Amino acid sequence: MSEPPESLIPYDEIVQEALRAVVGRVLSEVEATGELPGSHHFYITFRTKSPGVDIPGHLIERFPDEMTIVIQHRFWDLKVTDQGFTVGLSFGGVPSTLFIPFAAVTDFVDPAVEFSLKFQAADVEVDNDADEPEAERPKPEPVEDGSNVVSVDFSKKK
Repeated sequence: MSEPPESLIPYDEIVQEALRAVVGRVLSEVEATGELPGSHHFYITFRTKSPGVDIPGHLIERFPDEMTIVIQHRFWDLKVTDQGFTVGLSFGGVPSTLFIPFAAVTDFVDPAVEFSLKFQAADVEVDNDADEPEAERPKPEPVEDGSNVVSVDFSKKK
């Protein structure tokens, strides 16, 4: 069996972008009303070192790679743009403001209706070893992780 030809159209990127727009639309509706409808609430997982992520340093120390936030009872100042969202949340009683680009989001879940979207976040991270000579930096290994696959679960509780 022959290999399918390589596509010159970046379908996976287009689909990921469209599905991230779903997250933006949902959050925009919450921003417009100022509250979550009914029992809806969201778990949003994102890569903490993705470009554009702006979270307090103590959270990056606790969650150096990935973090999940919950938007449910106590959140404030939700603002949504085409690129991402800003939200106020409290961590250990300390109020914090976070900016999360949609490109950094890896999971969006609304457990009230068993809805979830999974994404591949860009693997670009801030280079904390910029002062280390390039020859001494470890080279990342290529990973075949199915990154061209988007999982969408539209199942509902019966």
